[in-house]
Amino acid sequence: MTGPLLSLAQIRNRLILTARTILRDHRTGPNGRCRICRTPGCTVATAARNVLDAAEEVQQRSTATQPTTPDRDDPQQSG
Repeated sequence: MTGPLLSLAQIRNRLILTARTILRDHRTGPNGRCRICRTPGCTVATAARNVLDAAEEVQQRSTATQPTTPDRDDPQQSG
């Protein structure tokens, strides 16, 4: 259960751990079917992969931010 005191990074990490656990449990067997659902193209595993892809995309986006350049119109304080 996620409490109100968890940071966004902690919630993201819990989602990633849960998705990885799901993918471990819902591996495909030698016949191409999910070992738990016994269906080809397991929707649970697909959803877990989508969560991992989204979490990775958010991480890449947050680390790719450009540094802010000083505004020329903003007066500089001299020390």
